[in-house]
Amino acid sequence: MAKQSRKSNPQAQMALKEHLREFRNRLIKSAIATLLCAVGGFFLYYPVMEAITDPIHQIAQEQNRNATINFSGVASSFDILVQVSLSIGLVLASPIWLYQLWAFIMPALHKREKLYAFGFVGAALPLFLLGLWIAWICMPTAVYTLTMFTPEDQANFIEAKTYINFVVRLLLSFAIAFVIPVALVAVNMMGLLRGRTILKSWRWVVVLVALLAAITAPGTDVLTMFYLMAPLLVLFFVAVVICLLNDKRRDKREAKIAEGEGAGADQATSSSALEDLGRDKA
Repeated sequence: MAKQSRKSNPQAQMALKEHLREFRNRLIKSAIATLLCAVGGFFLYYPVMEAITDPIHQIAQEQNRNATINFSGVASSFDILVQVSLSIGLVLASPIWLYQLWAFIMPALHKREKLYAFGFVGAALPLFLLGLWIAWICMPTAVYTLTMFTPEDQANFIEAKTYINFVVRLLLSFAIAFVIPVALVAVNMMGLLRGRTILKSWRWVVVLVALLAAITAPGTDVLTMFYLMAPLLVLFFVAVVICLLNDKRRDKREAKIAEGEGAGADQATSSSALEDLGRDKA
């Protein structure tokens, strides 16, 4: 189906089937890219797995107790290999699926909005990687602190699948949390969510960010928790300011359009036009 130009379709309206078809195509491209990158993740599996399980080995050495990762099933080691490879593929393919997300949103934006949004969406990749990096640094502390409640003379034989799920969720939760402000700006640019609506939820955002930081860095050092909370809260409020400014600009533009339409509707009909109208009726 041929795409309509912005002049013939100024609102960039699409039928529901076209939206679903576009979403499906973008999703397929993202999935293919992730699977291809997962093949590369297969070769990185052993060094990554060694780095992930290193906190458990440190616990066993420093605390002089049994602590190890347990592969309980016959196929569990292969299942973990596939899961870790796919997770690595998701990270390696992040530039592609972030671009596909942007390409799906972009047709709904006007030219100026595209220019503004391009810079914000272009920040999604470094923010995603920044969230991964912070979570990776905090991961050993989280593992060490959460296992320190084990009673003396007891062992930690941690199921491999359970441990990998914990690490993957920890990494992805922080990575996605850092991208959420960019997503809020994109949704606002589409006109689906106003900045005041986002601002009203700031209390819940602060509570959730504090909870996430407390779980990730549950040590006694309050500064560590603050270092995790600060960038997330700063990004959120920067996104709110951008959304409020965009709403203000959009409201002014719509008011000018409405004012112009109203002026055209209130304009009196000239006498010559009335005479021509009378001739036509005759």
